[in-house]
Amino acid sequence: MGASAEQAPRGEGSAETIKAARASGRPAMVDFGAGTCVPCKKMKPILEQAEKDYAGRAAIIFVDVHEEGDVARPYGIRLIPTQIFFDPAGREVSRHVGFMDREGIDGNLKGLLPR
Repeated sequence: MGASAEQAPRGEGSAETIKAARASGRPAMVDFGAGTCVPCKKMKPILEQAEKDYAGRAAIIFVDVHEEGDVARPYGIRLIPTQIFFDPAGREVSRHVGFMDREGIDGNLKGLLPR
C-alpha cells in the first residue's frame, strides 16, 4: 500500500506501509498489538474512528506482532499494546505502552499536525 500526495498511508501495518507513512510528510501513529490482547481489542474501535477522523492528515497503522513480528522487531517492542508517534519528518517523538484512549491519541497527534 503506497502513499499518494493526497492521502497519508493507513491501515494494516507492513514494513512498507510504515516506511511510506514516515516519508509522507504527515504525522503517523503505529500501534503494535495483537488480536488476542484484551487492551488491543478495546483500542480497535478507537483506532478505526481515529483513522477516519485523521484521514489525509495523519496515518494510523496497526501492526499485529504475532503476524508481523519482523515489522515490530526493529522498534524494540517488548509489551503490547505499544503506540509510537512519528512527526511529519518521520522521527519518533513519543512512545506509550498500554491502553491509550482517544484523548491520548488526539493529544499526541494534534501537536504534530501543521497549523
